[in-house]
Amino acid sequence: MIITYNEERNIRDCIQSMEEVVDEVVVVDSFSTDTTPDICKQLGVKFLQHPFEGHIEQKNYAMRQARYDVVLSLDADERVSEGMKLSILQAKQDWQYDGYMFNRLNNYCGHWLRYSWYPDRKLRLWNRTRGEWGGTNPHDRVIVRSGHVKRLKSRILHYAYQNLEEHYEQVRKFAVIAAHAKHKKGKKAYFVIHVMISPLYKFFRKYFLRLGFLDGYYGFIFSGLTSYLNFMKYLRLWELNRAKK
Repeated sequence: MIITYNEERNIRDCIQSMEEVVDEVVVVDSFSTDTTPDICKQLGVKFLQHPFEGHIEQKNYAMRQARYDVVLSLDADERVSEGMKLSILQAKQDWQYDGYMFNRLNNYCGHWLRYSWYPDRKLRLWNRTRGEWGGTNPHDRVIVRSGHVKRLKSRILHYAYQNLEEHYEQVRKFAVIAAHAKHKKGKKAYFVIHVMISPLYKFFRKYFLRLGFLDGYYGFIFSGLTSYLNFMKYLRLWELNRAKK
């Protein structure tokens, strides 16, 4: 299962990376205006278009369109690595858990981040009768109700951002989405704790505790923009709480 919107740069490689291990590919598109639909149709996948109501909602809709209960979900900018292919085939032959988790290795502006954004564990292979997408938009995650999950050593490859401008634009977008999602759930933001201290700790954790400085220049930039996302998210939530009062 893959959800898309204007992913002509990524979608072909994503689909082709999983063809050896899946029995069906379902792509749910939010009415792309580029060549994403054409590429999907050329590759013979099950292609559907559905209005986008949120990352969690869209991915759960895609999950329900699959023919089989055991599902694999990837974002369009992710790839199934060779090691991950072997892990999936082994799991299919001897299915013992409700879900399987993988480490995700992130490519940031052409550089692999092996510290500041790793291991970045993601549960992406599971039995849909035992779990579904949850969390808070846009930071979705698969929640397996039984908790019988195994972590595999193989990696998902994630080609996140080609340049810093892409990351900066997504920070601005995700901060607003996350703040409104938290506000809708009745979450509060306190200026000193969330707006001032939390972003500083986020940078300290990424860059120092996780050894992000070993990722060099891009480790510093990634840690800084991640901290900025935290700052903007809670600042916006604080403003929403204030406006409500």
